Amino acid sequence: MPLFWRIFLLNAVVLIVATALLLGPVTVSTPVLLTEAAVLTAGLAAMLVANALLLRVGLAPLQRLTRAMTTTDLLRPGHRPAVGGRGEIAELITTFNTMLDRLEDERATSSARALSAQEAERRRVARELHDEVGQSLTAVLLQLKRTADHAPPGLREELRQVQETTRASLEEIRRIARRLRPGVLDELGLASALKALATEFGGPGLSVQHCLDADLPELDRETELVLYRVAQEGLTNTARHARARRAELALRRAPGGVELRVRDDGRGIGVAQEGAGIRGMRERALLVGARLTVDRADGGGTEVRLAVPVPARLPAHALVPVRESAHAPPP
Repeated sequence: MPLFWRIFLLNAVVLIVATALLLGPVTVSTPVLLTEAAVLTAGLAAMLVANALLLRVGLAPLQRLTRAMTTTDLLRPGHRPAVGGRGEIAELITTFNTMLDRLEDERATSSARALSAQEAERRRVARELHDEVGQSLTAVLLQLKRTADHAPPGLREELRQVQETTRASLEEIRRIARRLRPGVLDELGLASALKALATEFGGPGLSVQHCLDADLPELDRETELVLYRVAQEGLTNTARHARARRAELALRRAPGGVELRVRDDGRGIGVAQEGAGIRGMRERALLVGARLTVDRADGGGTEVRLAVPVPARLPAHALVPVRESAHAPPP
């Protein structure tokens, strides 16, 4: 039954009962007696209370749906309001859940395309920095060295300083290129890339320790890239905003997959809204069906956890070709 007719009929029943009482044992005289006024007032109050209770019970699923609409975040998928009520209310909640499923699928697809284009652009910029700018600066360094070898002693020292500045610029460009597209990830694998990342962020003001399990399951390239980028963003936030002295980068085997953890002893996460960095990590986590949590660590600081599911792989001896059993002799 539609919501309108349910509310209308409930109110109609209340009004019909009140009218029957007025036409039956309850009468109204002119002028109105005190007892009659009391009876009418009590009847009106009873009708209002009954109407309020009936409407609250009938519209409670809509209030839950409203709260779900205001708190839904596509970067935290999976949360759905429970389907309650009857008729149009249940149909409305079901339609809303279906819409969320479609929006999450479209968001994941568009994020995958955007991040794929971003990674392609990073590769292009890193290649140009390494091949063009890096080679140009290398040529400048060689020219400066030849010039300094034949220069007078007074000018030679100035050329040495320029040479050191150029060498530092070349190292900075190479560092930027490595961060844009980590070649060690493609060449040596995820473990070596994470160790290099911990070494890169470690320094006099921040000590970064790494703990990587040796028996990690086999991961595809997309999953490895997501793990690397989340670790990179977590350490970047630690170095820039946490004011931490120590940080830990860990990658361990977990039930059903692997878990990445970036933890520091800094000032902790505040109450402000999540920035672009954390939202970017959430978008990357959605690409591989992972679950990302950013919370205050025990004892202070911030802890970033990324739980990545890894599908189980059958051993090679368990894979039996179907065509061999097709010609098996009958029992």
